[in-house]
Amino acid sequence: MEGKERERKGKSSQFKKRKRKPCIFCIDDKKIDFKDVAFVRRFMTDRGKIAPRRLSGCCALHQRMVATAVKRSREVGLVPYMVD
Repeated sequence: MEGKERERKGKSSQFKKRKRKPCIFCIDDKKIDFKDVAFVRRFMTDRGKIAPRRLSGCCALHQRMVATAVKRSREVGLVPYMVD
């Protein structure tokens, strides 16, 4: 029984919660502009997908705005839908 308790304690300390980094839009009051291609690409993966919140570091509100900006820039033709 003692061996199982030690295993449980070891596993729980294995997955420590990291402190979330604050949203860059909330801190700096930056505006999201779909015409700024370099800024929009920052929130995309190398394959052309929209990066999730855990990678982009945005709050939920600004992540939705980023997704809309990426979709608009794709529609206009500034950013490709998929990268070869």
